[in-house]
Amino acid sequence: MGSGNFSSHPEFILLGLSSQPGQQKFLFVIFLVMYVVGILGNFLIILLILWDAHLHSPMYFFVGHLSLVDACFTSVTVPKMLANLVSESKTISYSGCLTQMYFFFAFGVTDSFLLASMAYDRYVAIRSPLHYTVVMSRRLRAAFVASSWIISHLHSLLHIILMSRLSFCRSREIPHFFCDHQPVLGLSCTDTSLIEMLIFTEGALVVLSPFVFIVISYALILATVLRLPAGLGWRKAFSTCGAHLSVVTLFYGTVIGVYFQPTARYSAEKGRVATVMYTIVIPMLNPFIYSLRNEDVKGALCRILCRKVGTQKFLKDCFQKG
Repeated sequence: MGSGNFSSHPEFILLGLSSQPGQQKFLFVIFLVMYVVGILGNFLIILLILWDAHLHSPMYFFVGHLSLVDACFTSVTVPKMLANLVSESKTISYSGCLTQMYFFFAFGVTDSFLLASMAYDRYVAIRSPLHYTVVMSRRLRAAFVASSWIISHLHSLLHIILMSRLSFCRSREIPHFFCDHQPVLGLSCTDTSLIEMLIFTEGALVVLSPFVFIVISYALILATVLRLPAGLGWRKAFSTCGAHLSVVTLFYGTVIGVYFQPTARYSAEKGRVATVMYTIVIPMLNPFIYSLRNEDVKGALCRILCRKVGTQKFLKDCFQKG
C-alpha cells in the first residue's frame, strides 16, 4: 500500500478478538451479557443514590459518578465490538476511530481521578469520622469531580490532536477490537517518537499521579489504623476500603501493563486480554464490589421495592434477609 494519510484511506479494519466464526458467536453472547449486566448494574446504583436519602453521603456521591463513568467507558468500545462480531464488515472510519480513542482516553482518566478522590474520602472517613461530612463538603466533592472531568478531557484532546497528524502507509488492519493508540501507532509510517515520549511523560503524569495519591492516602489510612484498638481498627479499615483497594489493584495493574511500554514491545494478544479486563470486566464488577453487597445499598433497594409493594410484611422480611 502506498504512502497516504487519512483523507486518502479513510477506514481502518478492526480484527477483533477472534477470526473464528464459532468463537465470534460465543464471544458475542458472553460480552453482550457482560455489557448488559454492567450497564444495568451501574445505572441501578445511580438511581438508588438519587432516590434514597440515606445514600446522600460523600462516599455515595463518588460511587454514583464512578458508576456513570464506568457505564460510559464500557459503551465507548463494547457496542462496536459486538457489532463487528456479527457483521462481515469490520471497518471503522477515520473520524469514528479518533472519536472512539478520544472518549476512551477521557473516561479512562476520569475513572482514575475518581478512584483517587475516593481514596481521600476513605481516609477522611477513618481519620475523622465525626467531622467526615464537614470535611467532605459539597464544594470539595464538586471540585474533585469537576477536576477529574476537566483534566481528563484536556489530556484526551492533546493526544488526539497529535494522533490526527499521523500518516499511514502500511496495512490498515488494527489487531484489536477498538482504536487503541498502541496498535494504531504501530501502523503509522510517521515518526511516532514525540507521541511515545508524550505517553511516557504527560501520560504517565496524568495516569500515575492519581495512583501516587491513592498510595499516599492508604499509607495515611494504615498509620491511622495502627493507632486504633487492635482488631477493631483492622475490621473497620477492611470494611471501608477493601472494595476500593481491590478495584484500584485491578484497574492500575492492567493499565500500566498495557500502556507504559514502547510500541515496539507491544503485544497485541496480551493487550487485548488486558483491555478486556478494564473496559468490560471491571466496569461490570464495580457495582457488585462497591455497592450491591453493601448493607446501605441493599437497604435502599429494599425500601424502594417496599414502597412499590406497599406491605409492612415485605419490609420486615426484606431487612431480615439483608
